[in-house]
Amino acid sequence: MYQISSNLLFFSFITYLIATFFFGGAIKSQKEGKNKSAMIGITITIIGFISNLGYFVTRWIAAGQAPVNNMFEFVTFFGMMIIGAFILIYFIYRLNILGLFALPIAIIIIAYASVFPREIKPLVPSLKSYWLQIHVTTAALGEAILAVSFIVGLIYLIKNIDQKVRNKKTFWLEAVLYFIVTVIGFVIISTAFSISGYEADYKWIDKNGMEQKAVYNLPSLVAPHKGELLTKDKLEAPFEVPALINAKKLNSVIWSILAGAVLYGIIRLIIRKRIGAFLQPFVQKVDDDLMDEIGYRSVAIGFPVFTLGGLIFAMIWAQIAWTKFWSWDPKEDWALITWLFYAAYLHLRFNRNWTGEKSAWLAVIGFAIIMFNLVAVNLIIAGLHSYA
Repeated sequence: MYQISSNLLFFSFITYLIATFFFGGAIKSQKEGKNKSAMIGITITIIGFISNLGYFVTRWIAAGQAPVNNMFEFVTFFGMMIIGAFILIYFIYRLNILGLFALPIAIIIIAYASVFPREIKPLVPSLKSYWLQIHVTTAALGEAILAVSFIVGLIYLIKNIDQKVRNKKTFWLEAVLYFIVTVIGFVIISTAFSISGYEADYKWIDKNGMEQKAVYNLPSLVAPHKGELLTKDKLEAPFEVPALINAKKLNSVIWSILAGAVLYGIIRLIIRKRIGAFLQPFVQKVDDDLMDEIGYRSVAIGFPVFTLGGLIFAMIWAQIAWTKFWSWDPKEDWALITWLFYAAYLHLRFNRNWTGEKSAWLAVIGFAIIMFNLVAVNLIIAGLHSYA
């Protein structure tokens, strides 16, 4: 069953990739909606989504619990929910351009999940509660719907920011695109070292006086505080980090930044312009008002769903697991920050009439907060909720 689930996930990944090319062909049409390339694209996407659901169900059967209990499972589920949200919105608005952007974002997220261990491990007794599964799946669904606002906001900004001049807007838009390239770079370099079988073992004494060990799958640039490299033929880290920081995960983040910088440089050499300027011709037919409406509706729907999963259900589970609703853990803090930000988005939308470009920037910033919570808080900062 485990192998079947892996095969279904791989099949869905390939179908999403193929569907992206058909949506790319669809935007060359003079009209949105029902053209042959778009119909093929959405059909292939639905087939991939069904396969993705098959992965989820078969892995659930193999694990005996909902597969959302580690980084690989959660990020994969998050990517699947983005596809589900895209399919729903596509059939409402029939916008082919959404497929050209939403599918690659989901593909990158699922590819990012692949760099994490895939083993199925039993939960510790304190976490064996159906409220954990309800909390995590609902929170991921809410974040996936909110991600749609990021996608349409990004499209809006790519179309409307003047790429002929260099200013703060072009800088920050390019920074967002650079982050996406960075994730791709991390996937590439992690896969390369994984294929090569690279491993380096470290041991150290944690703040509680217990001996800990970690296996690095990328050459070590940072090590645990007073960590000792056991694999002597590997690169020894030139820097140490405090006990609060997960050194192995921080090492991965540094490598992703380096890989992203190299990949971004290669892309710039090939296209000879900013990525935003390169993408701009593809979005010229976009209706600004429609993009703004979709972005707002995505937040209006995603915000209450995230409120349920990220706060209310989370507090119920926390009470069951740790006998207190709130402990000011880093993950809880950033979940609250995420909630407050999108609450501010809706407030500014209703009371200050922040529409158009302002609304698009807010959607991009909101997704940046979600990704910071997913990557940095989960992997670098140690806490009760973190997958570190």
